[in-house]
Amino acid sequence: MASVTDSSAAAPATLRRSLGFRDLVVYGLLFIAPMAPVGVFGTLDAKSHGAVALVYLCATVAMAFTAFSYAQMVRVAPQAGSVFTYARKGLGEGAGLIAGWMAMLDYLLIPAVAYLFSGIAMNALVPEVSRWVWTALAVVITTLLNLWGVRAAARVGLAVLAMEILVLLVFLVAAVTVLVQGGARRGWLSPLTGDGSLGFSTAAVLGAVSVAVLSYLGFDAIASFAEEVTGGSERVARAVLFCLALAGVLFVAQSYLAALLMPVSAAELAAEPALQGPAFYDAVESAAGAWLHDLVAVSKAIGAAFAALAGQAAAGRLVFAMARERRLPRVLARVSGGTPRPALLVAATITLVAAVWAARRDDGLDQLVSVVDVGALVAFTLLHASVVGWFVVKRREGPPVWWKHLVMPVLGAAVTVAVIFEASWTAQLVGAVWLAVGLGVLLVQRGRRDLPADTGAGA
Repeated sequence: MASVTDSSAAAPATLRRSLGFRDLVVYGLLFIAPMAPVGVFGTLDAKSHGAVALVYLCATVAMAFTAFSYAQMVRVAPQAGSVFTYARKGLGEGAGLIAGWMAMLDYLLIPAVAYLFSGIAMNALVPEVSRWVWTALAVVITTLLNLWGVRAAARVGLAVLAMEILVLLVFLVAAVTVLVQGGARRGWLSPLTGDGSLGFSTAAVLGAVSVAVLSYLGFDAIASFAEEVTGGSERVARAVLFCLALAGVLFVAQSYLAALLMPVSAAELAAEPALQGPAFYDAVESAAGAWLHDLVAVSKAIGAAFAALAGQAAAGRLVFAMARERRLPRVLARVSGGTPRPALLVAATITLVAAVWAARRDDGLDQLVSVVDVGALVAFTLLHASVVGWFVVKRREGPPVWWKHLVMPVLGAAVTVAVIFEASWTAQLVGAVWLAVGLGVLLVQRGRRDLPADTGAGA
């Protein structure tokens, strides 16, 4: 049967193998961003009624099931395309297209959110320059790095990642010092139980989790580099799990400390959305002074831009993989010097438009964040189904290990479906429209003879 690399008589486009385990971790942590909670902290604090650390704890557990399913399927199909490829293997060509289509929504918009974070941070430091200008500048610089090549971008990314981790450590030490000396402004358990001004709400926490998973989506992007890794798919699987575990620890720790330092309540943040974007910076400045505010802002500005770099690279590879299978225009499957430049340029253009549009609106951050992760959650649900399809239904690897190949993915699918139902109506609407368009594309392509038969890739 057709596989991801043999769908045409001509030699398929291939990517250059040049990445090691460290490079994968760098890309994963860059995309996730060690200080990812900085940008959405205020939004999550308001949505969760102050239980922001609990939100990240729940989100880590929820994403652990997904990371485990990625680790299973990357061993089956160590190729570019991520969930697009895995769903083709486990469920068939139609499900593969839908999984890739839904993931593409997020792979194109997640970098836009990160670029917007960068623009907001730089505008806080240099308010004379509009944040949309900073946002556009970040897109241009990181796109040029991606076009230069995956290895070059990884080298620059390693330096940026080291800077981010150092700044995060400075923040953690400074926050603990301030809390020991002056005490907390909220209850010590409030980041886990909720701010007393609003009270605890399970629905509010789950609704916030649907936004918080945005912070974790970088770990799955690691899988999109599977064709460029030396040493086999086992490295990709280990990198996926390692990045998620480390990110979870960092996110819970910093959100917990920032909540204790917040000068306003969660209710005040909910009542005044304009305060949500800079909430983390306000907490830092009011507790430790302007020096730490500026340090965190600079780190976030640079770190967010390079998170977008990693996201843009992953988006380009997803577009490349779908084009190589003729699910998108064939021109997007062209490779130059081992880099899918046409796919990267298309991804960068869409991201630029979305990021600048949001940067020019007062509610741009909320608009982007509210819709950005529903597509990924649908794709994750299909990923879990792919594990069951490949290992349990098709039994391509021999007798299934029930806890690994059925229990874990079913629990993971239950979590992602629950989070989708708790997402905002705007996110659900955008996701539904995007899904409908994808189904339309699938119907149009059904009669094409140059596509693989819908009997399951690799079947």
